[in-house]
Amino acid sequence: MTRFIFITGGVVSSLGKGLATAALGALLQARGYKVRLRKLDPYLNVDPGTMSPTQHGEVFVTDDGAETDLDLGHYERFTGVSARQSDNVTTGRIYSEVIAKERRGDYLGATVQVIPHVTDAIKAFIGSDLGDEDFVLCEIGGTVGDIESLPFLEAIRQFGNDVGPERALFVHATLLPYLPTAGELKTKPTQHSVKELLSVGIQPAILLCRSDRPIPEGERRKIALFCNIRPERVIAALDADTIYQVPINYHQEGFDDQVLAYFGLPADRPPSLDQWHQVVHRLRSPEGEITIGIVGKYTSLIDSYKSLQEALIHGGIANNERVRLEWMDSQIFESDTLVASLEGVNGILVPGGFGERGTAGKIRAAQFARERKVPYFGICFGMQMAVIEAARNLAGLPEAGSTEFGEPRDPVVGLMTEWMRGNEREVRGLGTDLGGTMRLGAYPCDIVPDTMLADIYGQTHISERHRHRYEVNIHYREALETAGLHIVGLSPDGLLPEMVERSDHPWFIGVQFHPELKSRPFAPHPLFTSFIRAAIDQSRLV
Repeated sequence: MTRFIFITGGVVSSLGKGLATAALGALLQARGYKVRLRKLDPYLNVDPGTMSPTQHGEVFVTDDGAETDLDLGHYERFTGVSARQSDNVTTGRIYSEVIAKERRGDYLGATVQVIPHVTDAIKAFIGSDLGDEDFVLCEIGGTVGDIESLPFLEAIRQFGNDVGPERALFVHATLLPYLPTAGELKTKPTQHSVKELLSVGIQPAILLCRSDRPIPEGERRKIALFCNIRPERVIAALDADTIYQVPINYHQEGFDDQVLAYFGLPADRPPSLDQWHQVVHRLRSPEGEITIGIVGKYTSLIDSYKSLQEALIHGGIANNERVRLEWMDSQIFESDTLVASLEGVNGILVPGGFGERGTAGKIRAAQFARERKVPYFGICFGMQMAVIEAARNLAGLPEAGSTEFGEPRDPVVGLMTEWMRGNEREVRGLGTDLGGTMRLGAYPCDIVPDTMLADIYGQTHISERHRHRYEVNIHYREALETAGLHIVGLSPDGLLPEMVERSDHPWFIGVQFHPELKSRPFAPHPLFTSFIRAAIDQSRLV
């Protein structure tokens, strides 16, 4: 019997609902249960694929090609359960499906309304594509009280009634602010938030109270009294120095025990959290520290590179090294004098991106890494910039560029118009929509044997997740390899370059895919493990 846990948030945004969902999933998993984690987002975009990373953070991509909310990255990293297209839905997608049905006449002439048609579509999503999961955890995006959240709240209220309280649990995350002048935590915002939730017919059974300090028993009892729940179900969500401490904290607070108690399930055997303790120990007591410079264009919001940030930390965990991240706006590297700011880093990473802004700085960063023998890791756009740098400065193609920015004389990077996905041919053109039209999801790659990348992976046939519209032009392979930049990874048909490396450099690698999306704290991605090891070696040479 599958049970459903709905996690909502109130008072303010950014309370950590995504981490709470991921942490609870990990705790239930550690107790032997099978879990599935989902995100319901109330914005009108069909998916986050066309949204600016500086507004909403990174776009997380699943194996089956879904562009999803970044919280699904937390879900995967904490539980190891690969997310799917059916694990993230938005208001835009729901309304698109409802309107499409109305146009086809599926509603048989009925007046189409939010209730029941939109809420029925949301409920259908919640219960779809399930197998033998013991728990499905659904995080509701936004904050209770937002207009756009109302259809989702109504839908989960109805869903809870449909399956009954023995199969549905409502968890609400709130804020307990501390006022220094009063010298106490204030419970009134939490009371008002629960009241707002009650106004739409939802009574939370467990409260997660975000706080920067322990909650005194008096305040805990007060919250329980005013919010109509048991005191032991007022769970402190305390600030932590690392997100990987969060499952440990929640277990100590009894979160998973109370969830199991609500469903009448035994909680006599505690979960094994040894691997979480080991990760936290390595993060807090590393053998050394290195600095990685990340030269990107969305550095004003670090969540734009959330999976990348975590993958670098995972690489540090694997090497028992603290990784300090230096976030650098690529536009500052467009002048000669400011490139000197890279002098103190032990490795340079140029991540993905779109558009021409900041490209000159990324190209200069790749040139700096090549000339100074600093470990360089180019991901997606970062690989393309390394290719353009080599073409211009080493291959005798000074006007080499990408068709993403115009019509260069030597288009060493160009728009993909067709590619294979399994046995089907995908076709794109300049006039297609931007949303959902990239090369998305997991694709295979063949690695040339006896290369650095083959050695790093330990195999020559891999699968990685992609999100890009432009690709290195295979016709320039000979010119690039003459310049020392070797194409060592290709799509199975041999047409799409996937990996490059330099044989005259200690560690200079570019990949067209996004390896950060598959890195886990307990299974760091081999590319990040190797990159951090190279940066450690470089730091010892200084």
